[in-house]
Amino acid sequence: MAENSEPTKPADVKALPQETLDFAHRIFDGARSGDSNLVLSAVDAGLPVNLTNDKGNTLLMLAAYAGHTELVKGLLERGGNPNRINDLGQSIVAGAVFKGHTEIVRALMEKGADPRSGTANAIQLARMFKRTELYDVLGARDEDFVDVPPPIPTVGP
Repeated sequence: MAENSEPTKPADVKALPQETLDFAHRIFDGARSGDSNLVLSAVDAGLPVNLTNDKGNTLLMLAAYAGHTELVKGLLERGGNPNRINDLGQSIVAGAVFKGHTEIVRALMEKGADPRSGTANAIQLARMFKRTELYDVLGARDEDFVDVPPPIPTVGP
Protein backbone atom coordinates (compact mmCIF):
# COMPACT_ATOMS: atom_id res chain seq x y z
CA MET A 1 0.00 0.00 0.00
CA ALA A 2 1.36 3.41 -0.91
CA GLU A 3 2.26 5.71 1.95
CA ASN A 4 -0.52 8.26 1.27
CA SER A 5 -3.21 5.90 0.00
CA GLU A 6 -6.36 5.20 1.99
CA PRO A 7 -7.45 1.63 2.74
CA THR A 8 -10.13 0.29 0.44
CA LYS A 9 -13.56 0.40 2.01
CA PRO A 10 -15.87 -2.60 1.53
CA ALA A 11 -18.74 -2.09 -0.88
CA ASP A 12 -22.09 -1.17 0.62
CA VAL A 13 -24.18 -4.30 0.14
CA LYS A 14 -27.25 -2.17 -0.56
CA ALA A 15 -25.46 -0.70 -3.58
CA LEU A 16 -24.81 -4.09 -5.20
CA PRO A 17 -26.97 -5.17 -8.14
CA GLN A 18 -29.71 -7.66 -7.30
CA GLU A 19 -28.17 -10.27 -9.61
CA THR A 20 -24.94 -10.09 -7.59
CA LEU A 21 -26.84 -10.57 -4.34
CA ASP A 22 -28.81 -13.47 -5.86
CA PHE A 23 -25.55 -15.10 -6.96
CA ALA A 24 -24.07 -14.73 -3.47
CA HIS A 25 -27.18 -16.28 -1.92
CA ARG A 26 -26.94 -19.25 -4.35
CA ILE A 27 -23.31 -19.82 -3.40
CA PHE A 28 -23.98 -19.66 0.36
CA ASP A 29 -26.99 -21.96 -0.09
CA GLY A 30 -24.72 -24.28 -2.09
CA ALA A 31 -22.27 -24.40 0.82
CA ARG A 32 -25.11 -25.30 3.21
CA SER A 33 -26.48 -27.99 0.89
CA GLY A 34 -23.09 -29.43 -0.08
CA ASP A 35 -23.13 -28.46 -3.75
CA SER A 36 -19.38 -28.90 -4.24
CA ASN A 37 -19.51 -28.34 -8.01
CA LEU A 38 -21.24 -24.97 -7.66
CA VAL A 39 -19.18 -23.66 -4.75
CA LEU A 40 -15.76 -24.90 -5.82
CA SER A 41 -16.21 -23.85 -9.44
CA ALA A 42 -17.15 -20.35 -8.24
CA VAL A 43 -14.05 -20.23 -6.02
CA ASP A 44 -11.91 -21.57 -8.85
CA ALA A 45 -13.31 -18.82 -11.10
CA GLY A 46 -12.23 -16.12 -8.64
CA LEU A 47 -14.85 -15.91 -5.87
CA PRO A 48 -12.96 -15.23 -2.62
CA VAL A 49 -12.78 -18.51 -0.70
CA ASN A 50 -13.16 -16.62 2.60
CA LEU A 51 -16.19 -14.61 1.52
CA THR A 52 -18.58 -14.04 4.43
CA ASN A 53 -22.33 -13.62 4.58
CA ASP A 54 -24.21 -11.03 6.62
CA LYS A 55 -23.54 -13.03 9.82
CA GLY A 56 -19.81 -13.42 9.26
CA ASN A 57 -20.10 -17.07 8.19
CA THR A 58 -17.73 -18.23 5.47
CA LEU A 59 -18.49 -20.88 2.89
CA LEU A 60 -16.21 -23.19 4.89
CA MET A 61 -18.14 -22.55 8.10
CA LEU A 62 -21.49 -23.29 6.48
CA ALA A 63 -20.22 -26.45 4.78
CA ALA A 64 -18.54 -27.70 7.97
CA TYR A 65 -21.57 -27.08 10.16
CA ALA A 66 -23.79 -28.91 7.66
CA GLY A 67 -21.42 -31.89 7.54
CA HIS A 68 -20.21 -31.72 3.93
CA THR A 69 -16.78 -33.31 4.31
CA GLU A 70 -15.67 -33.25 0.68
CA LEU A 71 -16.69 -29.62 0.22
CA VAL A 72 -14.88 -28.70 3.44
CA LYS A 73 -11.72 -30.41 2.19
CA GLY A 74 -12.04 -28.67 -1.20
CA LEU A 75 -12.40 -25.26 0.43
CA LEU A 76 -9.46 -25.91 2.74
CA GLU A 77 -7.32 -26.96 -0.24
CA ARG A 78 -8.20 -23.64 -1.90
CA GLY A 79 -7.11 -21.58 1.10
CA GLY A 80 -10.24 -21.51 3.25
CA ASN A 81 -9.35 -20.08 6.66
CA PRO A 82 -10.04 -22.73 9.34
CA ASN A 83 -9.76 -20.08 12.06
CA ARG A 84 -12.40 -17.59 10.95
CA ILE A 85 -14.75 -16.58 13.77
CA ASN A 86 -18.27 -15.50 12.82
CA ASP A 87 -20.13 -12.50 14.21
CA LEU A 88 -21.43 -14.58 17.15
CA GLY A 89 -17.88 -15.52 18.19
CA GLN A 90 -18.20 -19.11 16.93
CA SER A 91 -15.31 -20.99 15.35
CA ILE A 92 -15.60 -23.45 12.51
CA VAL A 93 -14.01 -26.33 14.42
CA ALA A 94 -16.28 -25.73 17.43
CA GLY A 95 -19.32 -25.91 15.14
CA ALA A 96 -18.08 -29.22 13.71
CA VAL A 97 -17.55 -30.60 17.23
CA PHE A 98 -21.02 -29.40 18.26
CA LYS A 99 -22.60 -31.16 15.28
CA GLY A 100 -20.52 -34.33 15.77
CA HIS A 101 -18.74 -34.16 12.40
CA THR A 102 -15.56 -35.98 13.43
CA GLU A 103 -14.01 -36.25 9.96
CA ILE A 104 -14.49 -32.51 9.44
CA VAL A 105 -12.91 -31.79 12.83
CA ARG A 106 -9.89 -33.85 11.71
CA ALA A 107 -9.66 -32.03 8.35
CA LEU A 108 -9.84 -28.62 10.06
CA MET A 109 -7.21 -29.56 12.63
CA GLU A 110 -4.88 -30.84 9.89
CA LYS A 111 -5.09 -27.37 8.31
CA GLY A 112 -4.25 -25.57 11.56
CA ALA A 113 -7.63 -24.87 13.20
CA ASP A 114 -7.29 -23.45 16.71
CA PRO A 115 -9.41 -25.58 19.07
CA ARG A 116 -9.22 -22.90 21.77
CA SER A 117 -10.70 -20.04 19.75
CA GLY A 118 -14.31 -18.96 19.79
CA THR A 119 -17.00 -19.06 22.43
CA ALA A 120 -17.56 -21.85 23.39
CA ASN A 121 -14.39 -23.32 21.97
CA ALA A 122 -14.02 -26.77 20.41
CA ILE A 123 -12.41 -28.38 23.46
CA GLN A 124 -15.10 -27.00 25.77
CA LEU A 125 -17.80 -28.38 23.48
CA ALA A 126 -16.09 -31.78 23.22
CA ARG A 127 -16.05 -31.87 27.01
CA MET A 128 -19.64 -30.63 27.34
CA PHE A 129 -20.99 -33.24 24.92
CA LYS A 130 -18.64 -35.98 26.16
CA ARG A 131 -16.92 -36.39 22.80
CA THR A 132 -13.81 -37.77 24.46
CA GLU A 133 -12.67 -39.37 21.19
CA LEU A 134 -11.91 -35.83 19.97
CA TYR A 135 -9.62 -34.81 22.83
CA ASP A 136 -6.47 -36.11 21.11
CA VAL A 137 -7.55 -34.75 17.71
CA LEU A 138 -8.08 -31.33 19.28
CA GLY A 139 -4.77 -31.47 21.17
CA ALA A 140 -6.49 -31.06 24.52
CA ARG A 141 -4.17 -30.53 27.48
CA ASP A 142 -4.75 -30.92 31.23
CA GLU A 143 -5.23 -27.17 31.64
CA ASP A 144 -8.16 -27.34 29.20
CA PHE A 145 -10.10 -29.32 31.81
CA VAL A 146 -9.89 -27.00 34.79
CA ASP A 147 -13.28 -27.04 36.46
CA VAL A 148 -14.58 -23.82 35.01
CA PRO A 149 -17.96 -24.39 33.42
CA PRO A 150 -17.83 -23.74 29.69
CA PRO A 151 -20.18 -21.12 28.29
CA ILE A 152 -23.51 -22.31 26.93
CA PRO A 153 -23.16 -22.50 23.14
CA THR A 154 -25.51 -20.75 20.81
CA VAL A 155 -26.79 -22.89 17.97
CA GLY A 156 -25.11 -22.63 14.61
CA PRO A 157 -24.44 -20.32 11.75
